[in-house]
Amino acid sequence: MGNANFADCTYKKEFMDISVIVPLYNEAESLPELEAWIERVMKANGFSYEIIFVNDGSTDASWKVINDLKAKSAAVKGVCFRRNYGKSPALNVGFERAEAMW
Repeated sequence: MGNANFADCTYKKEFMDISVIVPLYNEAESLPELEAWIERVMKANGFSYEIIFVNDGSTDASWKVINDLKAKSAAVKGVCFRRNYGKSPALNVGFERAEAMW
């Protein structure tokens, strides 16, 4: 029997669970291992997630590696600064682009 006095309290997942923001500078060698570790942890715990790599003006192959990771995983996103602005601006841009609640 329905009751108009009660709202439908069914949980509806509208957001992904977790956004991981990674500011980086010249980290090309470590990015594949970091991405793989984050993926393992998120999948093992059943979280929906995104990884936002913010390349803070790297002079190595970091941006190429990020693009390679993006091609392999829809969870990977990237932002590339033309020069090094520092960790705080990189985190701020990552937070602005984050889609998860956490």
